[in-house]
Amino acid sequence: MNARDLETVYETLAEQLDAVAAGKRDLFLAKLVLLLAHDLGDAKRIQTRIAEAADHLDV
Repeated sequence: MNARDLETVYETLAEQLDAVAAGKRDLFLAKLVLLLAHDLGDAKRIQTRIAEAADHLDV
């Protein structure tokens, strides 16, 4: 995925997050992660990415 594709994905995600009711955003993100994890099909890699996503959330 190149930088342009990544930007497009980010914009799509941002727009969808804005469209989802605030109380449903956590559920939306959990469902999205599970769908993408299914597509990726590599449990260890997914677990690594989950840990990476949790790093430095204060920044």
